[in-house]
Amino acid sequence: PQAGLLQIIAFIGFLELNVMKDVKGNGEFPGDFRNGFDFGWDTYSEEEKMQKRSIELNNGRAAQMGILGLMVHEKIGGDPYIINDLLGYHTV
Repeated sequence: PQAGLLQIIAFIGFLELNVMKDVKGNGEFPGDFRNGFDFGWDTYSEEEKMQKRSIELNNGRAAQMGILGLMVHEKIGGDPYIINDLLGYHTV
């Protein structure tokens, strides 16, 4: 497990230092980390780009609300893992 953990940390460090750089002035919009690579984004019209960005933003908001719901449920009920109850594993 130690070697695997070190590999994960090294890989994340590599991505942070070499791939996910915020190149100033080259991004099309804030948060654009393509850094010169094109994954088909430039083939979309401006309307499609705005639609896809808003879909991604809404998915992020939905994920945040889901995590918030789990945290609130944990505090109200005292059961730290509501998913265990849903799957039939009772922890309390």
